[in-house]
Amino acid sequence: MGYAIGFILFALGITASVALHECGHMWTAQATGMKVRRYFIGFGPKVFSWRRGETEYGLKALPLGGFCDIAGMTALDELEPEELDRAMYRQATWKRLLVMSGGILMNFLIGFLLIVVLAVGWGLPRLDSPPETQISQPSCVADQNPDQKAKDCTGQGPAQIAGLQRGDRVIAVNGVPVKTWKEFTAETQKQIGTFTYTVERDGRRLDLPVTPQMAVIYPEKNGTPKTVAKVGVGQDYYDPVQYNLLSAIPASGAFTGHFAVLTVQSLAKMPSKVVDLWHAVTGGVRDPETPVSVYGASKIGGETAEHHRWSIFVMTLASLNFFLGAFNLLPLLPLDGGHIAVVLYEKLRNLFRKRKGLPDGAPVDYLKLLPATYVVVVIGGAYMILTLVADIVNPIKLFP
Repeated sequence: MGYAIGFILFALGITASVALHECGHMWTAQATGMKVRRYFIGFGPKVFSWRRGETEYGLKALPLGGFCDIAGMTALDELEPEELDRAMYRQATWKRLLVMSGGILMNFLIGFLLIVVLAVGWGLPRLDSPPETQISQPSCVADQNPDQKAKDCTGQGPAQIAGLQRGDRVIAVNGVPVKTWKEFTAETQKQIGTFTYTVERDGRRLDLPVTPQMAVIYPEKNGTPKTVAKVGVGQDYYDPVQYNLLSAIPASGAFTGHFAVLTVQSLAKMPSKVVDLWHAVTGGVRDPETPVSVYGASKIGGETAEHHRWSIFVMTLASLNFFLGAFNLLPLLPLDGGHIAVVLYEKLRNLFRKRKGLPDGAPVDYLKLLPATYVVVVIGGAYMILTLVADIVNPIKLFP
């Protein structure tokens, strides 16, 4: 039941984000004097609608998006005589840019507000990480099952018995310097009998003898088991920092800036993820950094709700809004960024024409841009289908 509720809530969150994206276009258009003919959530057959003022509002059968019909979005639109002066393509450049960026700004605003909710309700993850060989709270040692899940264990582990503490940074294993967690693990697993950890704690260097416990692990899922030395420690992590409402605003602003950088980096990696997605579809291990579809994101929402990890739920929905906003900034039609690029081109072209004493040029002919638009739609559609198939046959799983 928890999974189903989370799945539905996340899907509704995505629908609300798309609806508010279109509201961003609609409200800025209305505020700048343009005529909004229709505002609908979804596509396909109309379920119901109502009219308020000059705008028709409604819901369509397939809640997979939405649209805002502004009179004269391009010079190709058919206009009534009374709509001519209010046509979008005839308005000042700043007005057109504001309207086309309204949806993008709305997604960024939603993402920021969700980060504020996260900061107050659960706390923000720290943007830095502990040193790689800094250990978390020591625990007992458990064997692995073939699916790489740890079996239950009780009592103190070797690290606890030896006096290791959370926050200790291991700098050497039995005299061998280690700088990464991979080096630490490899050196620990090869030990036989009592050995020494050299750790840094509160500015002091300590040598702590440890007697490991032999345990069974599976280096590969359902592969050949291996018996290695283990001591019952993991990599350390920083706990989230919680804020009150006043202090959450600047903290969320800084965190949003960090998120923006990560979002741009993930966008840049999208083309290279095609191979990883295909690998996942054909039976390979799913890379957790591959993109997810709306269905895949909703599954993640369901899993986080099922495990009562609502902070991850909110973070995922916020990251989705940041991604939608950044993705729509790409200067490709039919995305908002493509329309913004057209507006900027017309403005620059007309500035050069004025310098030459020429009148403004005609609006860009969108018919000439249709071939490029179709290419973007086909490639984007194929990418979305590949992502959806990967989410169905080999979904990303946050929890073992």
